[in-house]
Formats: sequence, structure tokens, C-alpha cells
Amino acid sequence: MNQVEYSGWEHEHIHDNRNQFIDVLKHRLGDSPDIIYRDIVYGNTSVLIVYVEGMSDPKSLIDGMLDTVDVADSCKEESPEQAYERLKKQGIALGRVRDTDHYTELISALLAGGSIIFVEGHSICLLVGTESLNQRGVEEASSQSVVRGPREGFTESLRNNTALVRRRIQSPMVRIEQRRLGEQTRTNIAIMYMEGMADEDVLNELRSRLDRIQLPSVLESSYIEEMIQDRRYSPFPTIFNSERPDVIASAILEGRVAILMEGTPFVLIVPSLFVQAFQSSEDYYQRADFASLVRLLRYFCFVLALLTPSFYIAITTFHQEMIPTNLLISLIGQREGVPFPAFVEALIMEITFEILREAGIRLPKSIGQSVSIVGTLVIGQAAVDAGLVSAAMVIVVAITAIANFALPAFNLGISVRILRFLLMAIAASFGLYGIMISLIIIALHLCSLQSLGVPYMSSLAPLKRNSQKDTLLRLSQRMVKKHFREN
Repeated sequence: MNQVEYSGWEHEHIHDNRNQFIDVLKHRLGDSPDIIYRDIVYGNTSVLIVYVEGMSDPKSLIDGMLDTVDVADSCKEESPEQAYERLKKQGIALGRVRDTDHYTELISALLAGGSIIFVEGHSICLLVGTESLNQRGVEEASSQSVVRGPREGFTESLRNNTALVRRRIQSPMVRIEQRRLGEQTRTNIAIMYMEGMADEDVLNELRSRLDRIQLPSVLESSYIEEMIQDRRYSPFPTIFNSERPDVIASAILEGRVAILMEGTPFVLIVPSLFVQAFQSSEDYYQRADFASLVRLLRYFCFVLALLTPSFYIAITTFHQEMIPTNLLISLIGQREGVPFPAFVEALIMEITFEILREAGIRLPKSIGQSVSIVGTLVIGQAAVDAGLVSAAMVIVVAITAIANFALPAFNLGISVRILRFLLMAIAASFGLYGIMISLIIIALHLCSLQSLGVPYMSSLAPLKRNSQKDTLLRLSQRMVKKHFREN
């Protein structure tokens, strides 16, 4: 686990003098107005409480101490050590309390939202968990909405998120390992898994990769994803994420490992397989036959999103003999007056649509979707009327975009968009032969990928009959028995 570099004072012991104690804190943290120093007289002892305003909620702590002041007043002959022990045992009603005699641990707890209790004349401080509860409530997941199923989504609170998962898996075999990442941010992350079900080799490899992370800051789970993925230059994601507690609970029950992080609702799942990109939590909340048909439709949409523009470019440029005569005459009539070849025509429309998609994301939600849809229709129709593109090309790009939206995994959709431009260029140069060779290379690349040592194409390559109960199809719950370890 990474340690913060504090210029050589990591092992400095806490002073027992109040003024020296405050001087050290102000030297390390600066004279910040949000760091509150509050003095309380506890019997014949001076007690100092330190906390960060907005991050800590020390009201219950202070109220509990004030409630026991009368008891402390009856023990005026106590030494600082005795007052400290009495305060620890009787004056604090909160759960998480621990001792420290080093400034490193003290400041780390303070900046995480805890409160510090310093007793004048004693060189050990109390660290009390008083993190503020000011945070976003549990809401519906925005990126993975379903028609039927739970409406809960993760929040930015690590403890809330682990609780949401534990509520679904009330098993004593659930294990949580916590550590900090980021030399400056000291971000809390948690590894969550089922003991006895998670592969020990996967767990050990994950721990090793996390321990090797050397970053000054870790602000979102994508930082971790980028550092622990197997082939960081592959266009295909080998680590999937979700902001739905039911998806994470299901993954843990299958033997996978979840990586949760403070400050983000997106939880990473390792190891991840290619088939996961076509699975939705809603598949398990409706009839198996309908879910299987929808899943097959997603695979078909993947092919459409990847190949439709390049296939159109190839057949209109090199393989016109494959087009029925009536359709060919119609396409020739549409392209009459269009000044660009099919590849440039497709490139213009694809880039235009990507710009509109990005604009729709950045604009406020109330108008963003309208801008994307209306903008595409208006610009497409205007481009056809101006003779810049053919009507057939507008249809091709529209089908491609809609098929891309049908993919449940957003990060796989990004991969498809990247590969689509590459395949368009290959189709413009080599036709269908180039597309076929490219698909073979993509298939070989997919088969070579791993996710923390687990083959990325498990269940599909090699094709195993026993592993097909929840892969291409979703069979009934009685027959579903997933196996993710295919080594």
C-alpha cells in the first residue's frame, strides 16, 4: 500500500504540549480556516478537538463529552493519562475509536473526515470516526436503466456502496479488503469477493497489481482500470464496470471480484469476459425465451454497428455486381451529383454524428437529447438536399448509430466506434477481402486477450457445451449455472 511522502516526518511522535501540537498541525496543514480547533475543559484537564469543517460531523462527539463533564469534575485529581482513559471509555459513545501517537496517522484520519481528541499533557491522541453524512442519496442508475428490476444505484460513498451489496448478499463468506491509493489523494478503495468462490490466483494477481500502482492522485475508478488492465492498448475493454448493486452482487456470486472506490458510483468487475458486454441485468428479470431473443438481437446489433458502413463502402466501390439491379439503379440515381466517393461520404456523416453525440452529452439533460436527435435529422436532410451525401448513406449511418446504442456495455460501444473508422478505411482500399482479413485479425486478437489471467473469450473460444447456458442464450433459472473460470 502506498504511503504519502511528508518530507521525513512520518515517524515523528505527537507532542504532549498543546501549543506545540497545534503548531505542528498548522505547519503541516497550513492555517486553513476550515480546520477547527475547539477547546473543552474536562475535569481539571484541557482537551482539544480538531476536525475539518464540512467533512466531519463532531456534534454527537462533543455532546457526549459534555454529558460526562459532571463525572469528570468529580475526579479533579486525575492525571492526564487517567483523564484520557476515562474519556476514551466513558466520554465517547461513537463506535470507531482508536489511538495513535504519530502525526502521519493522525493527519490521514483528519483529512478523511475524522475528529482528533488531544489531552493536554498526554502524547497519545484519540481518532474518532465522525465522517459527515452530507452526500447524494441512493438514486436510480443513470447509465444502466431497466424497465423491470431494482431502481437503486451506487453513490459516491464507499460505505453506502458496500452496504448496498451486503444487503443483497447476506452471507458470512463475503470479504472486504480495504486499502488507500494515490500519494496525495489517499483514496479509499475496497476489494469485495466471496471467500471460497473467488479464484485465489485472480485475487493474488489483483492485489499485486494494486500494490504496484504509483500515482499522485486517484480520483475515479478509471484510474485503477487503466493501471491494472492486461492489454492497455487493446481497443476492447478487459475490465467492465457497473453502477448497479444487483449487477455487482451477481458478479460476486459468480466468483468475480468487485473493486469499489470512494468518490465514484462506478464499480469495477474483474475478471471480465467478452460475453458480459451483451448481458443486461434485465435479462434475469423477465422470461428466459424473451431474454434470449433480446440477447441475440444485441449480438446482431454489434455486427451492424461494426460493419454496416464498411460493408456499404465495399460493395458500392468494388463489388457492385453483388447489388440487385433495381437497388443498384436506385443507388446510382441517389449518388448522381454527390462530389465525394463513398468513403469520404461515410466519413463526413460519421464524424458529424460523433460531434452531435458529444454535444448532446455536454448540454443540459433537458435539451441534450433533443439536440442530438433533431440535429441529426436536420443536418442529414440538409446534406441530402445540398447533394453532399446520398440518402442511402444517411440511412446507413442512422442504422449504425442506433445499433451502437443497443449495446449494454458503454465501453464496448466506444471500442466499436473506434474499429468502425478503421474498417471503413480498409473497405475503401481493399473491399470485402480487406474486411474479411480484418475480422480474422480481430477474432485472433480477442482470443489472445486475458482479464487477470482468465481468457477473455471463455465460453466461446473454445466453444464448450456446458458453458452455453447463459452465454449466447439465457436459459431458464433452473438450468443456469455460470462458470467463469475456464483455465
